[in-house]
Amino acid sequence: MRVQAVVAGLVSAVVGYASSFTVVLAGLRAVGATPGQAASGLLALCCGVGAVAIFLGLRYRMPISIAWSTPGAALLVATGPVPGGFPAAVGAFIVCAGLIVLAGLSPWPARAIAAIPRPIAGAMLAGVIFSLCTAPVRAVVDIPLLAVPVVLTWAVLQRYLRQWAVPGALVVAVIAIAVHGPGNGLSSAPLLPAVELTIPTLNPSVVVSIAIPLFLVTMAAQNVPGMAVMATYGYTPPLRPVLVATGLASAAAAPFGGHAVNLAAITAALTAGPDTHPDPGRRWIATVALGAGQLTLGLGAGLAMALVLLSPPVLVIAVAGLALLPALGSSLAGAVTEPEGREAAVVTFVVTASGMTILSIGAAFWGLVAGGLTALLLHRRTSIPETEAERPMSRVAGRGGTGRS
Repeated sequence: MRVQAVVAGLVSAVVGYASSFTVVLAGLRAVGATPGQAASGLLALCCGVGAVAIFLGLRYRMPISIAWSTPGAALLVATGPVPGGFPAAVGAFIVCAGLIVLAGLSPWPARAIAAIPRPIAGAMLAGVIFSLCTAPVRAVVDIPLLAVPVVLTWAVLQRYLRQWAVPGALVVAVIAIAVHGPGNGLSSAPLLPAVELTIPTLNPSVVVSIAIPLFLVTMAAQNVPGMAVMATYGYTPPLRPVLVATGLASAAAAPFGGHAVNLAAITAALTAGPDTHPDPGRRWIATVALGAGQLTLGLGAGLAMALVLLSPPVLVIAVAGLALLPALGSSLAGAVTEPEGREAAVVTFVVTASGMTILSIGAAFWGLVAGGLTALLLHRRTSIPETEAERPMSRVAGRGGTGRS
């Protein structure tokens, strides 16, 4: 049975890595990282994820799965180049890590996140990842010979082996690149990634554009759902120590290019479920195995970066978009389910998905602002007392139809 738990943890590591490493590399490159810095960032994230997963698993004897922030990486793609380049982005990563640690040390940041209406939070995330999720369509039109087999593989595996859909699509993409790309591209790639230290700088506009939205999406789209998944299987890990641990890991990874480490939301079910081990008290073994698997996979960050460089950019983004389709669906559902907050959610989604930049601050922040102001406006409008003319005619007639003066 211990072997079963170890296998479950290793599978979770492979699925988590293969499903979203392209998003991470694309996000880091979008905010100015060189190929070497992006590979270093992927390695740093793998080390942070692995170390925290092993520590928390051994410390609390619970299957507390850890991952990098895939929605956060998608946010970086949507943000694009920032003033000050990658050093300013790294400074924003450190600020985000500090906010996560603060959320673990003090209850008020978590309460502030909880105060954001769920439709607005879901709409912001949907707007961040929307452009990525349209990439498979663009790839099919632009490079059908490479993209159609990838999409078809994803669709078939989505039907029969859901958890392997994105890794399977990635394998087909690698084969397509090997067949149609440079013959010796991957063979000449470095086996071990170089660790590159980036001296951070603080730019106020980049902090607002990256650090705050990154903190919000990491908390709302990773940590909160991660706790919910754990609760589904009967586990209640201590949230505040988990936040402190992931925040410190994020801070340690940031100078080497890593953006954020957090609770796993999707792959958490692979280690916390009954298929991992019949005894709930032994499922923590899977998260320790997950951590070891992530540490090992991190050594392939250089090869992963070479793969991305050899690929047509739209194909890399297409694989990332396929990985994010479930997140887009759940975010949109959460945004429009409640009629009361639907208008504010739509405004948030439209502004965020527009990709606009004002005062060097990205669209994710302005989407939150626009959605919040819309919610306040509509709440104020509905709270205004109705005038005589706005009252239903039946009430007016009823009051005057009795013949009383």
